[in-house]
Amino acid sequence: MVCGHNVAKPPAGAQSPPVTKVIPEAAPEGEPGTDPGNDLPDRIRACRICSQRFAATATAHAPRPVVWFRPGARLLIAGQAPGARVHASGRPFTDPSGDRLRDWLGIDAATFYDRSRVAVVPMAFCFPGYDARKADLPPPPVCAKTWHGPVMDALDRIELKVLVGAHAIRWHLGVKGPLTDAVRAWRDHWPGAIPLPHPSWRNTAWLKRNPWFGDEVLPVLRARVREVLE
Repeated sequence: MVCGHNVAKPPAGAQSPPVTKVIPEAAPEGEPGTDPGNDLPDRIRACRICSQRFAATATAHAPRPVVWFRPGARLLIAGQAPGARVHASGRPFTDPSGDRLRDWLGIDAATFYDRSRVAVVPMAFCFPGYDARKADLPPPPVCAKTWHGPVMDALDRIELKVLVGAHAIRWHLGVKGPLTDAVRAWRDHWPGAIPLPHPSWRNTAWLKRNPWFGDEVLPVLRARVREVLE
C-alpha cells in the first residue's frame, strides 16, 4: 500500500535529519519580503497558531512557516508539510524527495524555485514535528482551514495542480479511499489537476510495483508542465 504521507520509520541505522531549535522571525536571507499590494505571504510567515502544538511534540520546535508562492504562478505543487530538512533550510523540497519530484515534473531546480511560475503550497506550512517514534506527524488541519482559502484566491492563474500525497488529494479533489486508486484515476481530473504519490523513499517499493505510473503518467505530466510554464 502506498504511503500518502511520511509516517514510517527511517531504515535501521539511518540518522534523522536535524531540527532547527532557534527559528528566525523574518524570512531567511534571499527570500523576498512582501510583494507590492500583497501581504499574504508575510502574514503566513508571522503565523504562530500552532506554537503550543509544536512545543508538545517530540521535537519541541517553534513554528517556521515555509512560504513559497506569488500571485501569477501557473503551476501549483500542493504537498503535505515541510519535513525536518525543509524546516532547517526554509525552502520547500530541499531533500531527496524534492529531487525525485523535480524529475517527475521534468524541470530543474531554478525553474522549480521560481515563485513567479511555480507555487508550492503544502497542507501545512510548518514542520509538524515527530512523534515519540520519530515518525512525521500529519499536517495540522487548522493550517489549511486558516490559510488555504486566501492562498487559493490569490493564486488565480493556476493552470495545473500537482497534488502530492493523500492529504493534498483529499483537500483539493475531495477524493477518499486508497491513494493508489486516486492516482490510477488521474484522467478524471486532467488537465487541471493530477494526483501523485509522495516522492519519498518510503514509496520506492510502490513505484516498483506500479510501473504504469512511470510509463503512462509521467510522460503526460512532463508534457503538461512544459505547456503550462511556456
